[in-house]
Amino acid sequence: MFQRTLTAALGLSVLTLSAHAETAMPFALDWRFEGPSAPYFVAIERGYFADAGLTVEVTAGQGSLDAIPKVATGAFPVGFADINSLIKFLDQNPGAPVIGAMMVYDKPPFAIVGRRSLGVEAPADLEGKTLGAPPPDGAFAQWPIFVAETGIDASTITIEPVGFPTREPSLAEGTVDAVTGFSFTSFLNTARLGVPEDDISVILMADHGVDLYGNVIIVNTDFADENPDAVSAFLEAVAKGVIDTIADPAAAVAAIEPFNPAMDLELELRRLELALRDNIVTDWVMEHGMGAIDADRFANSIEQIRLTYEYQTEPDASLYFTDAFLPEGGFALE
Repeated sequence: MFQRTLTAALGLSVLTLSAHAETAMPFALDWRFEGPSAPYFVAIERGYFADAGLTVEVTAGQGSLDAIPKVATGAFPVGFADINSLIKFLDQNPGAPVIGAMMVYDKPPFAIVGRRSLGVEAPADLEGKTLGAPPPDGAFAQWPIFVAETGIDASTITIEPVGFPTREPSLAEGTVDAVTGFSFTSFLNTARLGVPEDDISVILMADHGVDLYGNVIIVNTDFADENPDAVSAFLEAVAKGVIDTIADPAAAVAAIEPFNPAMDLELELRRLELALRDNIVTDWVMEHGMGAIDADRFANSIEQIRLTYEYQTEPDASLYFTDAFLPEGGFALE
């Protein structure tokens, strides 16, 4: 786990000085410094934060829930977290000063990863098979929604509890036919164990009726009320980092390396490319812009969460996401 932080040097112009004078915006990441986090490091390396008068420190996290309490308590003004977890957090902590402000994973990486040689290529193929699933896995948590949306007969599927360290080895050894996991993680882990890539099937839950969104940039609402221009500038700098990352993924991954010297560049480039393809640069995003959400889809996702979670109060979409800090239509990626 990397505890290092990265700081963008200040480079203030007269214009940014008045709007964002030396605004400190430490950023709580969800996980380690790996390929999918490249846009934030690109924004630091190329001065996008500094040009906006922002001092940005990126701190590694310990999972998709990790940043939510950090931002809600004000320890960090901005962070990166799973929006479905944010919805549950706000249901359990009404009035907590945290909200989603820029969607990054238009499609969450929740997936079923199987092997074609074991007969798994589509949802219906899971019937009669054994599915390896770590009980606390974020993807497995969405299993009831996936079952309901695909109409598969879950009673014919054997759920085999596995640990995270043994999940992909079990698939590689063939003791399970498929596993739940994040698409870009379980796919790569399985391939690294010697399973040919063309034998690995990735069934993204988002492609089969699961309307949930994925990770979102979250903001402390107290900080945002006092520094709205800084929040908008932060999101714009991230968008520039995403655009540069799409244009040159290899250079983007290289921007991480000084802060994660043990990183496998080839592996993290592959992980980044998968995240860009499957989760970030979707058809919807290319048509409607990055950062925003579809209101109808979001409303349906809130309803789908009822299959896995009992709300304490009636959910209110306006408490979970705002587009107030985004340009109209989101950020164009081309």
